[in-house]
Amino acid sequence: MTTQTTIDTQSDERKRSQVGTSSGWVRTLTTISFWRENPELALAAITLVALLNGWIGGAVTGLLPGWAVTIFALIAFAAGGYTGMIDAIADARKRELNIDFLMLAAALGAAAIGNWEEGALLLFLFTLSGALEEFAMDRTRKAIEGLVELRPETAHLRRGDALVEVPVEELRIGDVVMVRPGERLPVDGAVVGGSSTVDQSPVTGESVPVYKEAGNEVFSGTINGSGALEIRVTKLASESTLSKIIQLVEEAQQEAAPTQRLIDRFSQPYTLIVIAATLLAILIPWLFVNEPFSDTLYRAMTLLVVASPCALIISTPASILSAIAAAARGGVLFKGGVYLEKSANLDIIAFDKTGTLTHGRPILTDLKPLNDYSREDVLRIAAGAESLSEHPIARAILNAAREANLTIEEPQEFRAVAGHGLQAIYDRGDHNEIIYIGNDKLFMNEKIDLSPAIRMIGQQLQKKGKTAMLVVRRSTVEDTLGDNVDWEVVGYLAVADTLRENAAETIAALKKLGIKRMAMLTGDNHNVADAIARQVGLADADVYAELLPEEKVVIVQRLVREGQVGMIGDGVNDAPALATAHVGIAMGAAGTDVALETADVVLMSDELNKLPFMLDLSRRAERIVRQNLIFSIGVILTLVTLTIVVPIFVPGFVMPLPLGVVGHEGSTLIVVSNGLRLLAMRAK
Repeated sequence: MTTQTTIDTQSDERKRSQVGTSSGWVRTLTTISFWRENPELALAAITLVALLNGWIGGAVTGLLPGWAVTIFALIAFAAGGYTGMIDAIADARKRELNIDFLMLAAALGAAAIGNWEEGALLLFLFTLSGALEEFAMDRTRKAIEGLVELRPETAHLRRGDALVEVPVEELRIGDVVMVRPGERLPVDGAVVGGSSTVDQSPVTGESVPVYKEAGNEVFSGTINGSGALEIRVTKLASESTLSKIIQLVEEAQQEAAPTQRLIDRFSQPYTLIVIAATLLAILIPWLFVNEPFSDTLYRAMTLLVVASPCALIISTPASILSAIAAAARGGVLFKGGVYLEKSANLDIIAFDKTGTLTHGRPILTDLKPLNDYSREDVLRIAAGAESLSEHPIARAILNAAREANLTIEEPQEFRAVAGHGLQAIYDRGDHNEIIYIGNDKLFMNEKIDLSPAIRMIGQQLQKKGKTAMLVVRRSTVEDTLGDNVDWEVVGYLAVADTLRENAAETIAALKKLGIKRMAMLTGDNHNVADAIARQVGLADADVYAELLPEEKVVIVQRLVREGQVGMIGDGVNDAPALATAHVGIAMGAAGTDVALETADVVLMSDELNKLPFMLDLSRRAERIVRQNLIFSIGVILTLVTLTIVVPIFVPGFVMPLPLGVVGHEGSTLIVVSNGLRLLAMRAK
């Protein structure tokens, strides 16, 4: 028993040893991978180690011989200056001078006057700053690259009764794929089998999963819930909504904002001015002032460092890219930094009504039975008559009947009367029964004399902005004297396009954000337009009704002359008006190619409250860009003043080069960190 225990103990010790060895290898490989992925950080670390060894071993303790200190100095300069030298050479070939050249010149100048430690410190902080800037920008890029990871690499393709796993690139339009519970959808398509809730937040930014069943559209990269779905492919992988989002954001990141373009335009002349000022700072004291050349060169090198516009140049892209990434994650796509800046200045918002402020599809709102009919009778008769129609109003009535679990009887014949209504004919054996549903014009044609009381009910519904329809029943009995016609009024029903749930909240939020003026544009009649305006909180806004698409453009042109206009619409029939506004905003554009192509900003979901988020984000981005510009310019002016101006009035004052280096590189890190704050913004 003792022997067995000893063997077990030795075995456990060997296992622990093997585990420890394995963990050690893992840590080593992880460390190697980290430095390989962050080469600038590795160079900064080498620079720091060489600097400390050379400085402590030479100037502080004197333990190292001169040749060893020189080797450490060369290592520090080689590692710290490598990246800057590569970039400076590349720019020199294009006959340009950049900040890298300024830093290298300052470091070499410090070494030339015997201050190699300060030159090495400059290169260390410059390389470290570049590494941290790259790390910060990488966080922004990864926020977008995360979209790419949403796209599955394979899909389960149905072939007969079997499922075959294939790369998504091999899928063709019309293929049917199976998506199991919890899996990401590999393609854009339409559900042909099964039902489930789908988390669409990666594409549209919607916070609540959406129920999907046969006939519903779905998007690549969204997450299936607890049910299995069969999806027919409607777009190739390269043409999916997710692919287009990724492409749009990549293009947006590459397109510089106006502020950035202005800075880029003056960066080259500014660099030449700094070089010229540095040369003058060397020549003037050398020619006209009795000062040691080493002091003159030291001051000139300090000027070269503190006047370099690192923070100024990085301040804008750090903020703009962070804002674009945060917006994309929240379901808002800016097509470039220019539109982010323009959005910050909007003071007029023009809304399309149908599909933007409203759902764009009618629902049944009123049932008014007449004579001895009940509400169920009116709905059952109307739903049966409408059962063969494809009109949106028919779908609204049928949906209401199905929700009420009513039995629907299809007619034997059906005839739509354009602009007036419909007739549905039922064969009752000894006679026909005809159901009429429509407006006054339909019954005028049929020569039905409606009483003023009945007409007044319809007029009251219409004044509320609803589409009122009268249901009439007619029986025909054939006898020797001819047709015996019996007319009977069943009742009124009304449908209306309803407001989006958060439309009124959105209008209130926009007013709180300081939008001075709002307008609503619609092709509907004035009664409908006024009713919607009152419900949504736009009673005091400019309401334009009965507009053709070209008339919407005229209205937007007029608004553009009066302020900075953002026009929000569905991105299809509103495309001309979107293009006319300063910023065109497409609403609910997931899967809508036209909206993705025509608008300047795209709200991927049908959630109207993305609009205040978009404006708030753009304004915060503008404030942070302004803060960064003021701060970076202020630091440059302060450091230059301490380097050149103060010594004139305070003889003997010398701006320490290390302090200038810390001020210069520190300001760069501060503006980058300030810009990255935008990544934390979320849509409410």
